[in-house]
Amino acid sequence: MSECANGFEAVKAVADLKPDLLLLDIQMPRLDGFEVLELVGREVSVVFVTAYDKYALRAFEVHAVDYLLKPFTKERLREAINRARGRLESKDPFPPTELVSTARPPGAYVERIAIRDGANVHVLPVSKIDYIEAQDDYVCFRSEGKRLLKQQTLAEIEGALNPSQFVRVHRSYILNIDRLAKLELYAKDSHAAILRDGTRVPVSRSGYARLNEVLK
Repeated sequence: MSECANGFEAVKAVADLKPDLLLLDIQMPRLDGFEVLELVGREVSVVFVTAYDKYALRAFEVHAVDYLLKPFTKERLREAINRARGRLESKDPFPPTELVSTARPPGAYVERIAIRDGANVHVLPVSKIDYIEAQDDYVCFRSEGKRLLKQQTLAEIEGALNPSQFVRVHRSYILNIDRLAKLELYAKDSHAAILRDGTRVPVSRSGYARLNEVLK
């Protein structure tokens, strides 16, 4: 058993101790509960202990093992632990990506991305992303000459980002339009986006149409 003071400690504790159950608050220093949940993945069942607002509670009702709304009684805690035990016995995986996306209010987009790299956690502001590339079961965030990998689909991250700022220019690429310097014709019906640092990103015909719509 371990008690953590912030989100970074929680991610490290899960990696080190491999618990069956995590009691997790949402409003924590450094990383919030949703970011912790994304980083620890499906290996641990989670009961939320929170005073969070109603849109998160609706997400918990659909997806979480259970949630405890502060203040709660010992009996209510016991009930939550029993539910978690039943989830563990049934081996029903916890769907962190679904919960995180459901918990965002309509029209809200992420402002930072939490990425786990072994024992390290990177918190990447979306404003520093140059572009995002799909790589098998991962997405690669390119930022200031660095590469950061996260196990997520391009469609999932596309849905989390502001579409007026990040455009799916190709089936494998999402571009931060603030980094765009110019567009060049590459071949018939295909273009290349030239970024400010000289990087070339392929742009499909449909991606070109989406990009033109945003840049109007």
